[in-house]
Amino acid sequence: MSIADDARFWNRSARKYAKGRVSDEAGYERTLERTRALLKPDDRVLELGCGTGTTAIRLAGGVKDYLATDISADMIAIAEERKSAAGALSNLAFRVTTAEAILPGDVPFNAVLGFNYLHLVRDLPGTLQHIHSLLGAQGLLITKTPCVGDMNPLIRLVLPVMRAIGKAPYAGVFNATELSRHIMAGGFDILATEIHATRGKDRRPYIVARKR
Repeated sequence: MSIADDARFWNRSARKYAKGRVSDEAGYERTLERTRALLKPDDRVLELGCGTGTTAIRLAGGVKDYLATDISADMIAIAEERKSAAGALSNLAFRVTTAEAILPGDVPFNAVLGFNYLHLVRDLPGTLQHIHSLLGAQGLLITKTPCVGDMNPLIRLVLPVMRAIGKAPYAGVFNATELSRHIMAGGFDILATEIHATRGKDRRPYIVARKR
């Protein structure tokens, strides 16, 4: 399977995904609150894997510029619909693209966000290095990542089968310790690792890392 296959999967899933409810609303609100506290009014923010734009719409009002991206054109179409309904978000732009297709600009980003994203990239070290290049000095990488390697072993057995029949996108298998090592090897210092779930076991560490 390729990135194009993953995009087709998310395109097929977009409308159903948009109708789904957040399983842990309190945990999601905690993530939003924590992230909002890290962002500054003059920040330029890049969100990778923004899906249908819910998080972008919630956070964009607190920063100068917010670019939210996804590989799925159908997801971005829904995000644009939601932006129009929300109104007064002229600083928020949505774009269909991959992280690697975004070139470093004269004005770098102050923060890159990736919620439920890093496990979906095929070259994690390469993606982290590219994110590093997009950030300005002391820029922040803020992530919340499912660590499949810490989950039930049956999931690791089922995933390849699901991918083979088109019922799941690519998902990398790593645990929280390995994820932290990848982030540090990508040129970041980890400032905080938190769990925001309010119930059950959460294998999605929220990590705040600063560009070295």
